[in-house]
Amino acid sequence: MVLITYADQFHSDTSKPLPTFNKFHRQWLAAIFSHLHLLPFCPWSSDDGFSVVDYYQVAPETGDWEDISDLSQSSQLMFDFVCNHMSAKSEWFNHYLQQAPGFENFFIAVDPSTDLSAVTRPRALPLLTPFTLKDKSVHHLWTTFSDDQIDLNYRCPDVLLAMVDVLLTYLEKGADYIRLDAVGFMWKIPGTTCIHLPQTHLLIKLFRAITDDVAPGTVIITETNVPHKDNIAYLGNGEDEAHMVYQFSLPPLVLHAVHGQDVRALCSWAQSLTLPQKIRPGSISLRLMTVLGLIHYAVFCRKTRY
Repeated sequence: MVLITYADQFHSDTSKPLPTFNKFHRQWLAAIFSHLHLLPFCPWSSDDGFSVVDYYQVAPETGDWEDISDLSQSSQLMFDFVCNHMSAKSEWFNHYLQQAPGFENFFIAVDPSTDLSAVTRPRALPLLTPFTLKDKSVHHLWTTFSDDQIDLNYRCPDVLLAMVDVLLTYLEKGADYIRLDAVGFMWKIPGTTCIHLPQTHLLIKLFRAITDDVAPGTVIITETNVPHKDNIAYLGNGEDEAHMVYQFSLPPLVLHAVHGQDVRALCSWAQSLTLPQKIRPGSISLRLMTVLGLIHYAVFCRKTRY
């Protein structure tokens, strides 16, 4: 079983949240949950952690890397690799605004007159956000999710190398699972939908190859809340992209079946699922991973004191 929680949910008078959670986890949860998805624990500025300020640090108010290491002794850990964008409050973005050498192309500037009507939008917010640079020039930057989440420019080799270094850091820090957040949007070509592009799949193949080489056994899972056909495309040929994909339709269908004592809708959906021939049918249950997670651990214990 997989427990999903944030790093700041358990509090005590004598220690920070992560060591407090470690104590609670060892005593009450480790025997029940074999896996722990610790939602974004780096310093962040918005979107409940998914606007990362510093990929290399644990938010100091919650704990440190030693606490993460302690957790790994009693559970398989999943880290979020927020690879599409980062915080407007980050040092990288400040370097871009200050026009520091080496950061000129870290983010995606677009002429605001460009026709972007074909772009798939996950949120009803402006796709481009204006920012003023040190020389007073205004750049309209690609912001898929919000004006505090600036999309990274993977066309820039320095960005690719920097994000590979983040991935390697997470592997070094003991991640057993790497969740690629918002991965479908990583590559942009105006005039297209800018989702599920071939270049995005190539980036995932690179992440997979690196992971398999330096940390064999570590699992790549893509967060792609999209129709089934697009979703399973992230499995590649079964060996070269994600090891697993989320199946977001399953949790509500399970709840519907249990609540209504009627499995017909669940069975109908399950029977409609197909996999390409290149994916072995016997691997379906291993490839389609669904977590009935507790984001705040339990309704009654958000900000629990322990």
